[in-house]
Amino acid sequence: MVAYVVVQAKVKDAEKLKAYSAAAGPTVAAHGGTFTVRAAVLENLTGDADFNGFVLIEFPDADAVRTWYHSDEYQALIPLRDEACDMVFTLAEAR
Repeated sequence: MVAYVVVQAKVKDAEKLKAYSAAAGPTVAAHGGTFTVRAAVLENLTGDADFNGFVLIEFPDADAVRTWYHSDEYQALIPLRDEACDMVFTLAEAR
């Protein structure tokens, strides 16, 4: 069953975000993931979240998401990610 990673982000350092994105993209592809949406957040219609970026990544299934996220290659990028952005990752499965 198709699974998605929903990413909400607040950019702290745009240059580091470029470096993180360039490195993270190939790790996603290596695990069967594709970027479905990359968007700027215009406004929150409800709630107090202060995210300014939104990403939706599609994977073949939830196991592929977990394998990607916990892979050594992706885990090595987390320090750079944390310098670039505050992010919330959510695993969702299509019904």
